[in-house]
Amino acid sequence: MLKSPELPDCIYKGQPVLISPARPTPNHRLYLSNLDDQKFLRFSIKYLYLFAKSLHTAALRSSLARALVEFYPLAGRLRRRVGGDDRKLEVECNGEGAVFAEAEMDLRSDEFVEFVGKPNRALMRKLLYRVEAADFLDIPPLIIQVTNLRDGGTILCTAISHCICDGIGSSQFLHAWAHIHQSSSSPNLPIPPFHSRHVLEPRHPPQVTFPHPGFTKNTPPTNEPAAGPNVFNFLQSQPLVTSSVTFSPSQILHLKRQCYPSLKCTTFEALASHTWRSWVRSLGLKPSFQVKLLFSMNIRDKVRPEMPQGYYGNGFVLACAEAKVKDLVSANVRHGVKSVQHAKSVISDDYVRSMIDLLDDESVVTDLSSSLVISQWSKLGLEDLDFGGGKALHMGPLYSDIYCLFLPVAGEFDAVRVLVSMPRSVVEKFEFYMADFDGVVENGDAKNQYEVDSLKMVSV
Repeated sequence: MLKSPELPDCIYKGQPVLISPARPTPNHRLYLSNLDDQKFLRFSIKYLYLFAKSLHTAALRSSLARALVEFYPLAGRLRRRVGGDDRKLEVECNGEGAVFAEAEMDLRSDEFVEFVGKPNRALMRKLLYRVEAADFLDIPPLIIQVTNLRDGGTILCTAISHCICDGIGSSQFLHAWAHIHQSSSSPNLPIPPFHSRHVLEPRHPPQVTFPHPGFTKNTPPTNEPAAGPNVFNFLQSQPLVTSSVTFSPSQILHLKRQCYPSLKCTTFEALASHTWRSWVRSLGLKPSFQVKLLFSMNIRDKVRPEMPQGYYGNGFVLACAEAKVKDLVSANVRHGVKSVQHAKSVISDDYVRSMIDLLDDESVVTDLSSSLVISQWSKLGLEDLDFGGGKALHMGPLYSDIYCLFLPVAGEFDAVRVLVSMPRSVVEKFEFYMADFDGVVENGDAKNQYEVDSLKMVSV
């Protein structure tokens, strides 16, 4: 067992290399839609895999080069748009290449599993090669590090630019890479990527015909008193620790039964409502405060005409559920479920087009001030990745953030792991509420304690 909270240092095998596509690819500037180009998405999606068997790095480099023939924007570089609004981004598809680093670590797979249950930034510092860059645009869209362990196990970490693809797209690329890796020739991909984003171009003039409560105007600060506490700023100012809570299928069913028979709900709706409610209760927000839940909604089958199969851009919008704190904490998950279902029900082609037009305004930003953001990784097939030596022993993010992730659980079909970073001062309370499936602690002394706790955030 690994007793120290610190990972050993990685020993790199020489300098990282750039892996370019195995053959010439289109050389052009790739338009990014307003959904791709949100400032909210200017980061990389960072995955961590632990495989029991060694992955041959020379073969990985070769198969990656072949995969990048189809996924060639990942071998390019993000640039500011030429000949137009330089605040907008595009991809210079130039075949410059993905960063590939190889390292060793004096650690066994079972020791690493013990450490990785609650990811932190030490993982990112040691398991993913850091590209020194003055600007986000200087970071290559795809960075990969393969770390070989003492017992023959392998850690695979990837950083994939969220401006180029979403979770569905990142899973599509990883599975295509694994598929090619196991083939001696260049096989036909099950779903080839479709790179053009013009199906999501904004209208001129813009037609914002729906309210979009998940967004706000990024206006200069004033002396006006704030309408309420800025929860996002409060969380960012606190020492954060990772909370990881796993829900078995039977526990999820127990949550869903709170809504039956009058209200049917999905696993996501029940678990999102429960997590949102637990988050709000643990922070002790004032009963009259309005809170939001932002979560990703796939729009590939929502827009008309439907987006092409294999669409390789950000094909999601942030749905926004809203509720008063008192309504969320005074009942079981039903109120939250209804709010989530309503947020999902308004997503239509017209709604998506309205949001795309709204995002043409550079002053519009995602409203994080009173929001919990949930990203669902549990239905993307990420845990099924197999390069030929078997599925991963562990799959998860490289580090935890204040955004909440719903993760798959290796070997436990339909189980979901909820991962989020919370202030050290409230993490135990959050996990207590997450374990309270029946909402029984909302009454009596616990409710009185909640009302006392609500005073703590008034001045934030």
